[in-house]
Amino acid sequence: MLEPPASAVLVEAFANTVDVEKASDEIATPAGLAAWLTGRGLLDTPGGIPPDVHESYLTLRAGIREELGSHVGDLPDPELLAAADQVLAGHPVLVTSRGSLTPAAGLPTERRPLAALAIAWSQLVTTGDAARLKRCAEHTCGWAFWDISKNRSRRWCSMKVCGNRNKSRSYASRQRQAT
Repeated sequence: MLEPPASAVLVEAFANTVDVEKASDEIATPAGLAAWLTGRGLLDTPGGIPPDVHESYLTLRAGIREELGSHVGDLPDPELLAAADQVLAGHPVLVTSRGSLTPAAGLPTERRPLAALAIAWSQLVTTGDAARLKRCAEHTCGWAFWDISKNRSRRWCSMKVCGNRNKSRSYASRQRQAT
């Protein structure tokens, strides 16, 4: 079984802060975002996240989720991708002497985790592992997952649930058309 790298685990968790089926969002508020970041060790002390910074996190998450959907054949919204790219561009990173990436010095505390998420995403894209991180093709689900299939062809977070729903609908549709 192919284990996801730490960067994929972080990006997947970030993308899954919204649950489409339950209509819930862990980071819908600045306080929820601060709690989530603190829980992941990305923010030392839960403090106030300004509304504009909170909006940057939501924009980045929307762009990442769009990109993950494109990995299962969805057409991404170019405006969401462009907005996420703007957020990423606004959070510079530095290359250390060992060749690793780190958030640029001088970033405000509440923006450093955003740079860490940008670094995690960049690592996935650079290594090609971003293609293994996908958003479930079942739109009523939308859960982000790590594709462990050998040929990276998995489309659903769970074949037992979402894959079965999709295949059952397809079968029922074919049966209706046949009659």
